[in-house]
Amino acid sequence: MQPFRRFFSIGVLLLGLLWIGLSADRSGSATAGAIPAPQKGFLAPDFTLPTLDGGEIRLAGQRGQVILLNLWASWCGPCQAEMPAMQRVYEAYREQGFTVLAVNATSQDHLADVQAFVARHGLTFPILLDARGEVSRLYNLRSLPTSFFIGRDGMIREVVIGGPMSEALLRTRVEELLKEAP
Repeated sequence: MQPFRRFFSIGVLLLGLLWIGLSADRSGSATAGAIPAPQKGFLAPDFTLPTLDGGEIRLAGQRGQVILLNLWASWCGPCQAEMPAMQRVYEAYREQGFTVLAVNATSQDHLADVQAFVARHGLTFPILLDARGEVSRLYNLRSLPTSFFIGRDGMIREVVIGGPMSEALLRTRVEELLKEAP
């Protein structure tokens, strides 16, 4: 009986290896060479968007800065709760090379509401308008707010889905990133 078990076990193992070999995806198209959603340890996908004040910002043009990329909407309760803390952290660290890029999900919002929100909260960091939802799709937005902490090299260091983020969390993450070599 012992030789039969050994033969059977080897047979099952060989069939398993054959199955793995035959069913492997060798096309390289599983993710088409890209990650399914931006995540920690990967380069932040580049984009260019208009700003609320009539300018334009390209993410790659911000290299060398520590960036908090925040996707938000004016009607989002957690977004409303975390914006004052984001403004205070921006004011405290912008001279050291930190910026906030607040990407409004304008495809899900109204421009007049965005303008009123920015005025009410006294926001001075760049407000980017994602009118066609391009950045929301690019960053696989599933929940508002969603924030990406990006190092000076353009790499995503942390993703925070949901909120509101506390001022302590914001300060800690920004200080860590500012300590990294430029």
